[in-house]
Amino acid sequence: MALRDERVTLAHGGGGKAMRDLIEEVFTSVFQPPGMEDQARLTEAALAEPGARLAFTTDSYVVTPVEFPGGDIGKIAVCGTVNDLAVGGARPLWLSAAFIIEEGTEVALLRRIVATMAREAEAAGVRIVTGDTKVVGRGACDGVFVTTSGVGVIPPGREMAAGRVRPGDVAIVNGVLGDHGATILAARGDLALTSDIESDCAALGHLMADVIAAAPGIRAARDLTRGGLASALNEIAAAAGCGLVIEETALPLRPEVVGLCEILGLDPLYLANEGRLVVFVPEAEAAAALAAMRARPEGAGACVVGRAVAEHAGQVRMRTAFGGARIVDMLVGEQLPRIC
Repeated sequence: MALRDERVTLAHGGGGKAMRDLIEEVFTSVFQPPGMEDQARLTEAALAEPGARLAFTTDSYVVTPVEFPGGDIGKIAVCGTVNDLAVGGARPLWLSAAFIIEEGTEVALLRRIVATMAREAEAAGVRIVTGDTKVVGRGACDGVFVTTSGVGVIPPGREMAAGRVRPGDVAIVNGVLGDHGATILAARGDLALTSDIESDCAALGHLMADVIAAAPGIRAARDLTRGGLASALNEIAAAAGCGLVIEETALPLRPEVVGLCEILGLDPLYLANEGRLVVFVPEAEAAAALAAMRARPEGAGACVVGRAVAEHAGQVRMRTAFGGARIVDMLVGEQLPRIC
């Protein structure tokens, strides 16, 4: 091996041999992109299909700590970008990955992150085909930041958007809520909390493909990242111009997450998730969509949480366990910093 350094130095970002050694041994030897040009050259038969459209997304990941129970920043980077494509009805195909690395970062940590990314990409059926690295001085970033962009293909005739949700449509989530946000909070160690909760981080492209096949009338989907279920539902209600009602007793929450939120004065509806989504389907297709989710491990805990209604347009309300109702608004301020 040409790379003998245990920690990243500024020389690894200087454009010379040290940089080449870092890129080749830590990144391209694992990702194995096609060719070594300054751009990826993409071919896919689906692109030539009449009416097919490209989907493109990008996101940056700055989670602290970069490694946590259930994943690391690399897993979030791949899964998050795959999920952004999948909830729009696209088949994810290609990713790019750019790294900003703080001087002094352990090379072994980078190797673990890259190995995770390669493993998750293979499982999700995507390829990491291009990328970039930059090294910055100590204190200029917090360890490692990752930016991923993704490209996918939306088949002809597939139309999914929040504005397509109609009264009577059923809202389904694919599993317990809030695990990622609770995991990151506990992993920071700031509050001397201990927990066995692990992040829900998962790529949902295969799950979405199965749901779409089972419920071709699917209206819309959202991944429940920052702002949690509550913020996603408010975005959908505003775009659709209808009201949404969720049932408190139907919400899938672990007692540990509920307890953590009660201690800290947080609302689990706003906790971040990295492997959870909500889909809206016509009532006639709800049972099929639910069965398709439950047939996959990342959807084993799927359940119906509510529906769209004609009343209180643009507003989300929750029927409480005591028979009352309350408005569920958008997240105001910052509940948890640096969760993804």
